[in-house]
Amino acid sequence: MTLTGRVVYRDVEGGVWVLEAEDGRTYQLAGGDRKIKKDGQLIEVEGHVDNDVMTIGMSGPVFNVASYRFK
Repeated sequence: MTLTGRVVYRDVEGGVWVLEAEDGRTYQLAGGDRKIKKDGQLIEVEGHVDNDVMTIGMSGPVFNVASYRFK
């Protein structure tokens, strides 16, 4: 699955990094590396949604990043 959007830091329960995707949905990011964790960064990510995981951040489904590129 490929998503494009903006990385946003949310100060919830210790802080979470999310992707506000162009499809209008919000995904909590998992994986990748520190380079994608920059508030406001536009990226395209490839990976998959992990429907079997719940987090305390409750910011949307967890998206496991396999690869990315900056836009």
